[in-house]
Amino acid sequence: MAEPLNLVFDLDGTLIDSAPQIHAAANIVFGNKGFPPLSQETVRGFVGNGLGVLVSRSMAHLGIEPDAALQCDLMQNFASIYEQAFDLTTLYPGVSTVLATLSEAGHRLAICTNKPLGATRAVLRHFDLSPLFPVVIGGDSLPQRKPDPAPLHAALKALGPGKALFIGDSEVDAETARAAEVPLALYSGGYRKAAAEALGARIIFHDHAALPRLIARLATAL
Repeated sequence: MAEPLNLVFDLDGTLIDSAPQIHAAANIVFGNKGFPPLSQETVRGFVGNGLGVLVSRSMAHLGIEPDAALQCDLMQNFASIYEQAFDLTTLYPGVSTVLATLSEAGHRLAICTNKPLGATRAVLRHFDLSPLFPVVIGGDSLPQRKPDPAPLHAALKALGPGKALFIGDSEVDAETARAAEVPLALYSGGYRKAAAEALGARIIFHDHAALPRLIARLATAL
């Protein structure tokens, strides 16, 4: 039997579909400043690099001149809303069962996301996932964010020694895995723009229910 792995998960686009929630929050904070609404497709394309990048890209899309004070205010308002609103966020099918199965099999689980830590912990609490993740690294936990390998390395260090797998959904996650020299399992239904086969993943999965079997098979080869 293969030894348990250190499994580090991205959050948005990997375990949860939060794009509708992020879109709604973005339109509230920009709308409160008198700016026109953004489409969900546009906002979805800005997800993955952290709140600061999402806000700055949204500002540029709306033709707003760079303004550090305005960006900071928008980010604070966004974070305040997003830590309390979950009505438009959903778990991908089977996620709760799969995470419990992986934990019961002895694998050690962590989160490594560019979402701010407060919002990350809030959404994990909302979906009763907090007990499964003793290690949570958010986008503001370190000076660096993904695709810098530091957050993934920090998550793995906190989990302890062992072979590792990073589970994500996007180009940012693929670049993070490469930089950290950790194999990647890619969820094909997330927020990536490139073809899944182009991102160098050891595993590509389309259904979370398949993940325990795929991980068990990979664990014997690592």
